[in-house]
Amino acid sequence: MAYTLAEKILMSRCGKKTVKPGEFIEARVDIALGNDITAPLAIAEFKKSGCARVFDRNKVVLVPDHFTPAKDQRSANQAKILANFAAEQKLKNYFEVGCMGIEHALLPEKGLVYPGLLVIGADSHTCTYGALGCYSTGVGSTDLARAFIDGKCWFKVPPTIKFVYNGRPGKWISGKDLMLFTIGQIGVDGALYAAMEFSGPVIRKLDMDSRFSMSNMAIEAGARAGLIEPDQLTLDYVKTTNKKEWQKKKAAWKKLRSDADARFAKIYEWDVSDLEPQVACPHLPSNVKPASQLGDVKLDQVVIGSCTNGRISDLRIAAKILKGKKVKKGLRLIVIPATQQIYLKAISEGLLEVFIKAGGVVSTPTCGPCLGGHVGILAEGETALATTNRNFIGRMGSSESFVYLSSPAVAAASAITGRITPPT
Repeated sequence: MAYTLAEKILMSRCGKKTVKPGEFIEARVDIALGNDITAPLAIAEFKKSGCARVFDRNKVVLVPDHFTPAKDQRSANQAKILANFAAEQKLKNYFEVGCMGIEHALLPEKGLVYPGLLVIGADSHTCTYGALGCYSTGVGSTDLARAFIDGKCWFKVPPTIKFVYNGRPGKWISGKDLMLFTIGQIGVDGALYAAMEFSGPVIRKLDMDSRFSMSNMAIEAGARAGLIEPDQLTLDYVKTTNKKEWQKKKAAWKKLRSDADARFAKIYEWDVSDLEPQVACPHLPSNVKPASQLGDVKLDQVVIGSCTNGRISDLRIAAKILKGKKVKKGLRLIVIPATQQIYLKAISEGLLEVFIKAGGVVSTPTCGPCLGGHVGILAEGETALATTNRNFIGRMGSSESFVYLSSPAVAAASAITGRITPPT
């Protein structure tokens, strides 16, 4: 039989010789991830079970990234639960302030995720790692607790929808633009409980950071996962993050792809040569328009960062546009490198100096403003343009605020003008 990439990975972890969409399977997971919001619930359930030890201290990963450094007593208590559990269980992969980062940028950087793995995380944007050709998906805290116990989880095998991108995109078009365009075309439920597979010549030319951005937002179309088959770029990336696994498995990774005659639920194909920089307008990621049509939108805040667009190439693009310029008076520019390593690179390359001289502020790695947690909460009536992934009502603060989503290029250009502006 012929299988999709998603089906092959799930089949390899459940001990079955065949699987089909809609089938329920119990499968072994390679990584079980939790953060400071979701892991405390999982830890509590784990302890209620009476289990003494996690299934594998090397495969349980905890990253307190949403409210750390702690913004108040409650968030401090949440982080302390993770710290205590990591110490009790002698977890190898616990990343606290000083060595941490936004989880979905940190795990690839640390070499913890790579092609062919089955990864679960109690965070919906765990789908990010599909950019490396692994099946990664978000789960609930009780599912995570079960995985802590025996390393297994139940899955419903999803159908796969294939997306093919052709053409020669313009200078400022990134993975974020491609994904916003895609969600705008199919809607927030256009890939409901499916696996999205991104392919075509445009995808093959994207750098890893843009690929991560696309897979990251698969959940915004309702998908369980967003996969890109491993190619030479993928292998080169993993070689720098986990050379040991690369040496052992690089030959197998080159063959890790959907079969030519695999069955896809749907196939979408677009020529994106004329695609303009895209912006998602309030209050859905699918309410997408070209940036050039939104010049009348006055901004109070611009945020460049998050698990979607806080990587080094994102900061380089933003700094290139902002260099020698000033942020519009009255506008707040907040820049958040996604990990400590990215932060250090940005320092060494002079990027942070560009942001600060322009009138922006730079934060330690955190998810803070993305979910209205801290470091950039919006007041009533305020409008923000962010490189984050969601713009639901109240997502970044007041239920009477407004959030637009864009690429770092559009965000930087807009910080200068004070209105949504495409880069030139």
